[in-house]
Amino acid sequence: MEQVLLNIGFGNTVVADRVVTILSPNSSPMKRLKDEAKDARALVDATHGRKTRAIIVTDSNHIILSAIQAETISQRYTAMRKNEKEQDKISCIEKADKKE
Repeated sequence: MEQVLLNIGFGNTVVADRVVTILSPNSSPMKRLKDEAKDARALVDATHGRKTRAIIVTDSNHIILSAIQAETISQRYTAMRKNEKEQDKISCIEKADKKE
């Protein structure tokens, strides 16, 4: 199975199937989440020194910081999933045509 990568900015990507949630970092609980991940050595800083604008939580409990807005990353994720579903439909139709 092919792994689909989600662009999180500045040439950094995440395996889309591993993403659990994409959050805005502005609240106190998100700041605590970031600090706890840092203490647990599960924090990946992909901001390149810029302000953190999104926090991505993975299924392995890693926390990834991005300088791209959470909404922008969410839109990319949604568009990618929509494109994936369309490709699956096309593949199913092509397989059905070959059987006939």
